[in-house]
Amino acid sequence: MTQLNKTPLKVKSITQETASIRTIKLVRADGGELPAPPAGSHIMLHLPNGLVRQYSLTNAQSETDAYRLSILLDEHSRGGSAYLHQQVNVGDELVVSGPKSQFPLVLGAETSLLIGGGIGVTPLLSMAKTLHQQGQNFELHYCARHQRDAAFVKQLRNCEFADRVHFYFSRDPDGERLNFNTLLHDIVAGRHLFCCGPNAMMDAVAQAASHWPRGSVHFEKFKADNHQVYEDIPFQLVLERSNKTFTVPADKSALDVLHDNGYDIDNVCGEGICGACLINVVDGEVEHRDGILSEDEKSANDIMTLCCSRAKSDTLVIEL
Repeated sequence: MTQLNKTPLKVKSITQETASIRTIKLVRADGGELPAPPAGSHIMLHLPNGLVRQYSLTNAQSETDAYRLSILLDEHSRGGSAYLHQQVNVGDELVVSGPKSQFPLVLGAETSLLIGGGIGVTPLLSMAKTLHQQGQNFELHYCARHQRDAAFVKQLRNCEFADRVHFYFSRDPDGERLNFNTLLHDIVAGRHLFCCGPNAMMDAVAQAASHWPRGSVHFEKFKADNHQVYEDIPFQLVLERSNKTFTVPADKSALDVLHDNGYDIDNVCGEGICGACLINVVDGEVEHRDGILSEDEKSANDIMTLCCSRAKSDTLVIEL
């Protein structure tokens, strides 16, 4: 897949979806096509304030005229969403890399079940559009506390696949809460589940779908789980291609050490949930602390997130 690499794109329009969600439409200045975004993919924004942030695209896979991303203003923003809500205007340029996909749609599945919570519906909207265009069987279940806080409601109620969309507004007077246990009780051959939303919701979905076949349940996280406490122990990081070895001290990550030594590796989340710093592991045992790799991928021990994962062995050899 062709990707942009720190390419300036023009802000064509800004739509205020709700009081706290705005959609930004990005285009090439010359009106040319953009790289096709796989369903569920995201782009990285290199902001003028020095931050790099990733945002899911709502585009269908076939839409290459523009990138559309919807941003929730986080009340605990560290400068990403606040900048995009308060400083960006139509006509401005934003520097973009991607699109990248760490939450790929399984095309050809017998059926797809999409569950989105709050702003987590954005990659699922991309998936729903793509599945509809390809004539695939799917359902989209959209959960939010209040309808007033949910983006795309009018759009989804009037779209071509409106009969496949189900809304749950748990704190509205006539609203209801989605019962994950009921929805996910039956195992349907060839069905895949895709879920994105608050961690508590995804934990509940994971529990309700724990009996589903391995590899049929897929999640994308916006925030890391911080339940487990680890002991940080120094280790040796060997770069196979560069033929260099660095010590990673207890108070620094492997990514920190590489940055300190002049290696330009993307750092977006710093929590092991975006996949920007994934790298191949040649030798050694990884202590996986990320929230993006599946259990099978962790067991394979051939890839790691540099920003948070460390070594169980004295030495790790990576492909760099």
